Amino acid sequence: MQASVAIQVLPQGVEGTDEVIRVVDAVIAYIMSEFPDAYVSPFETVIEGDYDHCMRVVAQANHIAVDAGANGVATYVKIFFSPSKGVLTVEQKIGKYHENDAQ
Repeated sequence: MQASVAIQVLPQGVEGTDEVIRVVDAVIAYIMSEFPDAYVSPFETVIEGDYDHCMRVVAQANHIAVDAGANGVATYVKIFFSPSKGVLTVEQKIGKYHENDAQ
């Protein structure tokens, strides 16, 4: 795994919270179709894998938001890229904090 990428999509030009959630849900559904193990949190969704695949998903997320009804989209992305050594996984970073979630 070369990259860990956090994506936050903020739809613009949609009316009300329900519409924001609907558009964001469409983006998350797309992301999870590409990365079934994506980690969805209240503020961002994290994907891990091949850098180029991650970047294609980030680019497409904007199109998905617009196709779902947003006039525009503000997308905030955090990228950690390490082609030679790899990256820490979500599980390695926060798994210990969620050990009781499965129960």
